[in-house]
Formats: sequence, structure tokens, C-alpha cells
Amino acid sequence: MTERDILRVVVQAADEKKAENIVALNMKGISLVADYFMICHGNSEKQVQAIAREIKEKAEEHGISVKRLEGFDEAKWILVDLGDVVAHVFHKDDRLYYNLERLWGDAPFEDIASDLVQ
Repeated sequence: MTERDILRVVVQAADEKKAENIVALNMKGISLVADYFMICHGNSEKQVQAIAREIKEKAEEHGISVKRLEGFDEAKWILVDLGDVVAHVFHKDDRLYYNLERLWGDAPFEDIASDLVQ
């Protein structure tokens, strides 16, 4: 499974739980941490947890190893580390505060429109 395939699984899982403003940053050549960052948010702690749980479950169903899951109990910013893809699932207010899209402003956005559940 390629890193783009992993990104597709992550995006679809987030979309299935009604994550908002799903974006993917292409981190190749910019960060040594991962090839892609997927960023999204939910409007409540329960929704943030549901999104992260769905990403973890769908990844495992596809044989993708979840290396780390951080921040689940607090549900303000949950990080799901899948190796080549890192999912950042924020509570809406915390997403605005941390603004990872601006922090990694030199990373191009990846086109994920075709990955979203229609």
C-alpha cells in the first residue's frame, strides 16, 4: 500500500464521521516526520474521538500499522501516526489556535476531492 493509498483511507474514514474542512498537506521534502499530514476538525470532544477512532479502525482493517495515538482522552488535538501519513484531528477551537496549515505554509495542498465519500 502506497502512502497515497494510506492517505485515501484516512480521508475517507474522517469523512465518514463528518469531519469538517478536511485537508491534506504534501510534506515530501519538507518534513522528515511523514509524507502527508491530514488535518480536520470536529465540533465536539465526542466527534473528535469518533473521527480518530474511525481512522484507527479503518487503518487496521487495511493492514496499516497505527504507530501512535496521542491526545485521545482530552479530545482537543488527537494525533494518529500511521508512519507515512499523520492525521491531526482537532476540536474546532484548537484547530483555529494551532493553525497547522499556516505553520506548514510551504507545504502544498494535496488534491483529495476524489477521496471524499460521495
